[in-house]
Amino acid sequence: MSESKSGTIETGYTTPMPDTLFPMVRHLSYRVTPALAKTPISANQVTSLSLVCGLVCNGMFLVGETAWGIVGALFFVVTYILDNCDGEIARLKDQCSAFGMRYDSFVDWIVHSSFFPALGIGVHSATGNEVWLWLGWIGGAGGTFNYAVGFWVEARNRREKAESYDETGREAVENSHRPENLGEWLLFAFRELSRADFCFIVLALAVFDLTWLLLPLGAVGAQAYWITQFARRAREFHV
Repeated sequence: MSESKSGTIETGYTTPMPDTLFPMVRHLSYRVTPALAKTPISANQVTSLSLVCGLVCNGMFLVGETAWGIVGALFFVVTYILDNCDGEIARLKDQCSAFGMRYDSFVDWIVHSSFFPALGIGVHSATGNEVWLWLGWIGGAGGTFNYAVGFWVEARNRREKAESYDETGREAVENSHRPENLGEWLLFAFRELSRADFCFIVLALAVFDLTWLLLPLGAVGAQAYWITQFARRAREFHV
């Protein structure tokens, strides 16, 4: 492999420069991926690094102090960057696989489903109010429901599309559906844009010691998120 003038790695697949502001994390991963591609690191190893950073982030929020929360939020940003890089590395190095797709989903589940309980425990330790603790566990449960529903939807898609179903996720990224009306744009913004740049929301709130706001929002939003998976169009949006 060699680096092209555009900053991408010359293989059968390139990582294009983002042409829109959102998701913002893609602008960072675009610059990190070429550097990672020059190393022997594999896509699944990048996913593992993302998992480690995500768990470190959640450990920081367990403390329940502002400074630790800011550090944790920075690790969360790194988690998101690597979460984007693993798919880009997989395409650059032709390492797309069903296992890689499932491993990536598993890591996303572990990181996000433990984020809200960790945050709830931290806020509870700082305030002594058990409401925050329960809100954190409810948010984490919503993430687990979303993971389970995702498995069911994937099995349904495999049955419906049969041989044309690309379980590695390559087809989904390259042929993602563009929202066509207000309802689809709202669904796209909720399911894709807010999810893709969630790390920046966490960082901004951490700087102002307002991450507790994520607990009631997450307790409700996590349930809405897995429910929207039943909307057929929801699974066709990708950023």
